[in-house]
Amino acid sequence: MGLSVFAIVLVVMAIALAFSVIKIVPQGREFTVERFGKYTRTLSPGISFLTPFVEGIGRRMNMMEQVLDVPQQEVITKDNAMVKVDAIVFIQVMSASAAAYRVDDLNYAITQLCSTNLRTVVGSMELDEVLFQRDSINSRLLTVIDAATEPWGVKVNRIEIKDLTPPVDITNAMARQMKAERERRAIITEADGEKQAAIARAEGAKQAAILEAEGRKEAAFRDAEAASGKPRPRPAPPPWCPRPSLPATSTPSTTSWPRNTLRRSPSWPAARTRRPSSCPPKWVDWSAPSPAWANWSAWPRSSSRIAATTVRRPVRRSVRPPRTRPRPPQTAPRRPRGSVPGTE
Repeated sequence: MGLSVFAIVLVVMAIALAFSVIKIVPQGREFTVERFGKYTRTLSPGISFLTPFVEGIGRRMNMMEQVLDVPQQEVITKDNAMVKVDAIVFIQVMSASAAAYRVDDLNYAITQLCSTNLRTVVGSMELDEVLFQRDSINSRLLTVIDAATEPWGVKVNRIEIKDLTPPVDITNAMARQMKAERERRAIITEADGEKQAAIARAEGAKQAAILEAEGRKEAAFRDAEAASGKPRPRPAPPPWCPRPSLPATSTPSTTSWPRNTLRRSPSWPAARTRRPSSCPPKWVDWSAPSPAWANWSAWPRSSSRIAATTVRRPVRRSVRPPRTRPRPPQTAPRRPRGSVPGTE
């Protein structure tokens, strides 16, 4: 009977010793090992063995990312406006020993640190900046708090402003301002639409009037042709191509021709000349009677007479034939030997 009781006690002690020596660390956790109350090492996830009656587990640290809620608080902005602000913080323990032995309550310490820095950052900005620059507030808080928690072995990944509530009177004023801005934009848009519509109507009326006038003009021309029975006269030649009437007499003589006028044919009545290529094609009949002032023989031979004619005789330049024999060099006569210049 005594042996059975001793055996049972021995088995229980063996089981208790095994549980105290063999430690299994789950994934995402790390345990610190203390020897007689002093930190010695950190146990990673998996199975580990401790020295019995000497070593023990100190702190069990969570190495996964954690979310801390910063409580709501009232903050006075730079322009003396009361704002209610709260936030959330995402942290992750990077060093289990530092987080366990360098700060007493890690979560409480980080929460208070975020509250004080949030009050400092928001209090240095005006209300409009606080409402429209949340990214700037988040980045400033992240920089400050991450530097402050680095000695604790904690990495601050993100800080986000969760809620930002201005006073009721400021909220009503902002609503009225937004409504007035929306109404102003609507009025401007409506006025621009009316302006564009008026311009389009005016352009349409202008084009309609132009087309109507052109139609009346064409109808008047056709009515005139139908009443007279003759085709519409040809339009006058362009002003850049003048052509004076050349003289024509019953008995033409050579003296009546201007010097720079080309005769196309020896037969005078049938002689015709063509206008330059830049003018519309039109044949001029030299046999047509001409006025008395067109007698070319009575005109003085001046620049005006030359300029009045449009057909000019081309100037032929004679080509000098090349010399068959080179010209001897021209040199001064040789002076007799012994003579002095100027004494001959």
